[in-house]
Amino acid sequence: MSEQSDTKHIRRHPLRDSHEDIEKSREIPDTPQTRSPAYALAFSDENFMCRDELRPVRLQLELLKPEMMMAEYGVESTIVLFGGARIPEPAKKDTARTQTLADLSKYYDEARTFARIMTERAKVNGHREDVIVTGGGPGVMEAGNRGAQDAGGVSIGLNIVLPHEQAPNEYVTPDLCFNFHYFAIRKMHFLMRAKAITVFPGGFGTLDEMFEALTLIQTGRMQRVPFLLFGRAFWEKIINWDALADAGTISAEDLDLFKFVETAEEAVQAIDHWQDGDEKRGSLPGRD
Repeated sequence: MSEQSDTKHIRRHPLRDSHEDIEKSREIPDTPQTRSPAYALAFSDENFMCRDELRPVRLQLELLKPEMMMAEYGVESTIVLFGGARIPEPAKKDTARTQTLADLSKYYDEARTFARIMTERAKVNGHREDVIVTGGGPGVMEAGNRGAQDAGGVSIGLNIVLPHEQAPNEYVTPDLCFNFHYFAIRKMHFLMRAKAITVFPGGFGTLDEMFEALTLIQTGRMQRVPFLLFGRAFWEKIINWDALADAGTISAEDLDLFKFVETAEEAVQAIDHWQDGDEKRGSLPGRD
């Protein structure tokens, strides 16, 4: 694993390396010409890279960097944990801003236990398959990464730059801790290797992630995988699923795309016995 996580650049061609030119450009004489922004190497010029016209390049880079590093590390498939950043661990539930959040703290423990069980099972494949992936932040995300660490395994954190609260939790495997600017690219990385998706109680971000994943499966843009919602009472209180089907805005069959569970053990059983017609359980989604 140490070789896979080594980030040292490996040259595959006889041409001069770009790193060498970056270093060499720092040694040039200080003149009006060399001080001009025009003279800076394009790929090492932050001001140039952040121009609006370079957005397509930044999108591509944000897709490529985690993809390449996860492939080099050996990650083949993942188990996704979506959930709220504000849900505290039970020991700290007295600090919760509402009684509901305090009551939901039990799902911190369920997320931690679920991640531990799945990671322990992943030992047989060298922690390359069924790797826990979270948003890398606090709350349920922290619980998922923490559970993987409890089992002596690795886990992925897909963090994002926000104006408040978001920073990687201490339990994410450092070599698999990524930071994003674009929500859309981050969500792609959540699903590109997903063999199962679990959704714990959360807010706007969790709802966004859940509905995008459900939409991709509903429309055939992603193969069906086990899709589990922790906490039936929570989800049925905030979303009237049956009303959507009764109104005809979704099909009644769409309600079979997901299953409610309450405990980590129940979630593991649901994944093991997931049925998807004639398709093999756990097949990876298309990666185009």
